[in-house]
Amino acid sequence: MLEDNPDAARPAEFVEALAKGLSILESFDSEHPEMTLSDVARRVGLSPAAARRSLITLQALGYVGQTNKRFHLRPKVMSLGSAFYFSARVDEILQPELRHLVGTFGDASSVATLEGHDVLYIAHYSEQRARRPTAVVGVRYPAHATSLGRVLLAGLPDAAFDRYLREVEPVPLTKKTVIDKAALKDIILEVREKNYSTSTDQLDYGITALAVPIRGASGRPIAALNTSGYTGLVTAEDLVEKRLQPLRASAARLAHTLSRYPVLESIIGTR
Repeated sequence: MLEDNPDAARPAEFVEALAKGLSILESFDSEHPEMTLSDVARRVGLSPAAARRSLITLQALGYVGQTNKRFHLRPKVMSLGSAFYFSARVDEILQPELRHLVGTFGDASSVATLEGHDVLYIAHYSEQRARRPTAVVGVRYPAHATSLGRVLLAGLPDAAFDRYLREVEPVPLTKKTVIDKAALKDIILEVREKNYSTSTDQLDYGITALAVPIRGASGRPIAALNTSGYTGLVTAEDLVEKRLQPLRASAARLAHTLSRYPVLESIIGTR
């Protein structure tokens, strides 16, 4: 987990201890809500002694708690996410467009950026109530299995995209998930030409989505915006025909707004 982006250059001032602590916080999820010291060390790739030092520090700061011999996150961790939410002005800038799209078409809409091999959701709005993978702020999903991820992968420079294909090991989340790298490359290259992406039953059964890029001043995508509905009620072709132009208009408005606040583009933008 410490090697989420192993090719990234580490400056001389890089603080390894801080990186270890953050990696430990990221290791807790819905499948690992509480862990022993050994569990944490194994998931993060640390020695038990190093993991223990980090956990004790995080516990003293109020980010981690302990019940018997099992560690868990404390509510204070939410302050880290809320700091991003407010500094990026998500509620003020992103949410109105998502509400507009959902108010027009129903279903759900999200904004995400690219983090390593995953997409990271930074805003979401939905009127859907049935069970589906939760697209809440902060959740990550494999980029290859989402319309948002495919749009962002299409915006990568050639060298970065080639590195992604070398490193990634696509996992089948459904029987329809494209995991063949050659097929995935062809899909992404087509997305580059069309400037939008669709996906059907790739992340989970019942999800059909359409995504477009939100471009920064350089012309590169800094994030992606999507609209999604239930497979069977909508098709990818339906989304393209009825929602593509409004979705692009929303993305253009977001890009224009972000261009007025360069710091927000830096905060939100894909690294």
